[in-house]
Amino acid sequence: MSTDPSIVLASASPRRRDLLAQLGIRFAVVPSNACEKHIPGENPQQFVVRLSVEKAREVASRSELPGRWFIGSDTIVLRDDTILGKPLDAADAAAMLRSLSGRTHYVLSGYAIYDREQDATVSGAVSTEVRFKELTEREIAGYIATGEPMDKAGSYAIQGIGAFMVLGISGSYTNVVGLPLCVVVDELERLGAVRLFEDSP
Repeated sequence: MSTDPSIVLASASPRRRDLLAQLGIRFAVVPSNACEKHIPGENPQQFVVRLSVEKAREVASRSELPGRWFIGSDTIVLRDDTILGKPLDAADAAAMLRSLSGRTHYVLSGYAIYDREQDATVSGAVSTEVRFKELTEREIAGYIATGEPMDKAGSYAIQGIGAFMVLGISGSYTNVVGLPLCVVVDELERLGAVRLFEDSP
């Protein structure tokens, strides 16, 4: 595999970093300072796509940074019409998990790839359906005590201890982790930023 070294992941998320790195893609990590506030009237898809674009372009606007392709992403958990972000505290995490218990919800991730050389952006959003089992209060309290929920949208991590709650999913697994990897890599290949397996027979 060959990669262009000028790919920048505009995110502080170790989960997004690990997803890209497992493919052998070389990239820099530069967290974005973009504001993550919701704009009134914005639907969830518009919200995650806008934030993804703003994250990518905010990092790309720093002229001292090298790089050509800047990747931004934002992930939310959607229960009915309610966006669940990161919990404020343990009580907030418990309330979120109770609201997801025994139900289906959706994880929506926006993505954006900004090409600094062409001043062009490709972006979109991917949705995955997630089904939770019925959770007991003991399970909720025990899971929160691990500390894992505290910096996760919806108060859980499917790739971690939180996997015990997930009955099943419909759609992209990596999207739930935080980056719709298949779609993003397809776009990177289309743009010429990476080429997977080019040295394979």
